[in-house]
Amino acid sequence: MNYVSTRGGMKAQPFSDILLEGLAPDGGLAMPESYPQVSAETLESWRALSYPELAAKVLGLFVTDIPADELSALTARAYAPGVFDSEQVVPVKELEPGFSLLGLSQGPTLAFKDMAMQFLGQVFEYVLTQRNSTLNIVGATSGDTGSAAEYALRGKRGVSVFMLSPYGRMSAFQRAQMYSLQDDNIHNLSVKGVFDDCQDIVKALAGDLEFKSKWHLGAVNSINWARISAQVVYYFWGWLRSTNQAGQKVSFAVPSGNFGNILSGHIARQMGLPIAKLVLATNENNVLEEFFRTGVYRPRGSEQTYATSSPSMDISRASNFERFVFDLLGRDGSKVKALWEQLSKEGQFDLSEHLPRFQEEFGFVAGASSHQDRLNTIAQVNQQYQTLIDPHTADAVKVAQNFREEGIPMLVLETALPAKFSEMIEEAIGQPAPVPEHLRGLADLPQKVVVMDADVAQVRRYIEEHAPT
Repeated sequence: MNYVSTRGGMKAQPFSDILLEGLAPDGGLAMPESYPQVSAETLESWRALSYPELAAKVLGLFVTDIPADELSALTARAYAPGVFDSEQVVPVKELEPGFSLLGLSQGPTLAFKDMAMQFLGQVFEYVLTQRNSTLNIVGATSGDTGSAAEYALRGKRGVSVFMLSPYGRMSAFQRAQMYSLQDDNIHNLSVKGVFDDCQDIVKALAGDLEFKSKWHLGAVNSINWARISAQVVYYFWGWLRSTNQAGQKVSFAVPSGNFGNILSGHIARQMGLPIAKLVLATNENNVLEEFFRTGVYRPRGSEQTYATSSPSMDISRASNFERFVFDLLGRDGSKVKALWEQLSKEGQFDLSEHLPRFQEEFGFVAGASSHQDRLNTIAQVNQQYQTLIDPHTADAVKVAQNFREEGIPMLVLETALPAKFSEMIEEAIGQPAPVPEHLRGLADLPQKVVVMDADVAQVRRYIEEHAPT
């Protein structure tokens, strides 16, 4: 399995090379030359596998330059007992028949990002050790990616992390999770701006090929294909746990900001997983919902990106959206490159001629929710099902209600635990969310963070001063 760029300007490369690269040299994103296909017979043979075993099978279709036994060892360590709170790793939590939560938040940082990051931490260390090399991760986070990456990579050989986050735009719990880490290889940079400003700085540094090469820059954001492929696994897991015979359809509802999580569902569907609908849920920052409703992609500027009560989705320019457009346009890199050039000049592009294909061919439907919707949904789910959900999951539950179908299970991806957003939970149900015992003293720990302007030059200087040479 080799990988090409969405913009057509990269020679085909194996998994381990694109793992360390992040953004492709032409500014595009790595994609497999073709999607591996999983037959109904193969799917049925996977029913009895544990999560680490299933991960080795699915990832093995994408990672062909690491021996199968080595890959199995990596997934066994990534999803080992004690790393995740659930024995199943990903429990299916039934709310009512045909309507369940896919529990992706049982990891060390209580967010779905742990599902891919724990694998990423293992595979980074493996490949860097094999190559006797080092890597400086430069990433941007709107909340959960940062802590998941830092917890997965803290103390790992050969890896340093420089994580940019928007100043004042994350919950107190999210800040405490990240900034309380004191490891020498972890650097938190709080940027005066919004998430998109952080993401733009990361992309600018990745696009400076001389700087990127000199300082061995890599990525853990979902521009890194390893993240996307590791997330594909839990769509297969969810299907296997919600069906009892070949060919049964399941729908998935996904809170969406940077489009990586639902993109993994799109890829699972392209691989042959029987998915009926992929329900994309946004908050008030509804650029993606607008696209799937109108066919027009129109990112907003920083000043038009709302600060909401589901802050991890306060994103206007969704990095992974380019990967879907690549598939939509018949995997023609020159067309994708031209579209993104148009986007940089005109601020939007129009693919409304493809509108019927979004659902008919790819299964995508979309909806948005508001602050009041989140409050109502959290309260309703708590009262009706005695289950507490976080605001991002609430966005997905609210939108999912509009797309449920008789006889087709709907799995809502639970993307974080409510403890991460306790202020919002208290507003919804009148009391704060319970905090897992091992995290109760988090807010009292000393924090290590550097505040700086949204300025590429400042971040570049910081990396030069602090990155191991």
